[in-house]
Amino acid sequence: MLTNTEEYDDPILYDKENEAYLPELPLLVKWAEKSNGTIIDIACGTGRVTIPLAKRGYNLIGIDVHKGMLDEAKKKSAALDLSIEWKEQDCTNFHLEMKSKFIFSVGNSFQHFLTNEAQDGLLSSVNKHLEMDGVFIFGTRFPSADELLQPSTEEYWRTYTDQDTGDIVDVYTISNYDSLNQIQHYTTIRKYKNTDRQIVNEKRTNISLRYVYPKEIERMLKMHGFEIVNKYRDWDENPLTNDSYQMIYVCRKVG
Repeated sequence: MLTNTEEYDDPILYDKENEAYLPELPLLVKWAEKSNGTIIDIACGTGRVTIPLAKRGYNLIGIDVHKGMLDEAKKKSAALDLSIEWKEQDCTNFHLEMKSKFIFSVGNSFQHFLTNEAQDGLLSSVNKHLEMDGVFIFGTRFPSADELLQPSTEEYWRTYTDQDTGDIVDVYTISNYDSLNQIQHYTTIRKYKNTDRQIVNEKRTNISLRYVYPKEIERMLKMHGFEIVNKYRDWDENPLTNDSYQMIYVCRKVG
């Protein structure tokens, strides 16, 4: 079985790099307002989106297979006195004693399900836990040529400042695309520099991401009892185009 959790072994680092990034929130709030009852966040991680929704008064269950990420989510929600239910379960075969009108999965988490069997298990589990006409929203990166054919040599990605240490962090990636399995294997390299721009630490992590094409997704969703309500190129609801970076799907359970 393919495992894919190394990038998430440091939940504190994950939050430093991602917690403030919330492009999904307006669209999710829009659909949450149309639903009543408990909302389910699939592959919730440290609660990056779960917690902001709970702060707005919605009832949330967050599901993730990674104990370390969930432990951090629990700490954060407890500090805010939010009663979110966190479940450590495999998202390809999760079991809850309830059904929801609204389930979502964000952060391109769909790409972590690397095999056809894993994708089928996820969508089957989502369907089982959705009420009829319930809504499932998820996003995944668009498999454009630029996205897939990235250099297999070290390439600069971005720079940020570690707010705890003051270190400047330069982030690089190395990628190798496996065309047969539609999986991009990434190595992320973080080079920590002090105020004198001297490298004081370096950290490498690996992650593998499955890329799925639009027609594959359409067939997969139909097979699992969903109809596509809308598809977008971003969380601002702009239409999907050939030069998109992401694909956002709003689906309804019809069977």
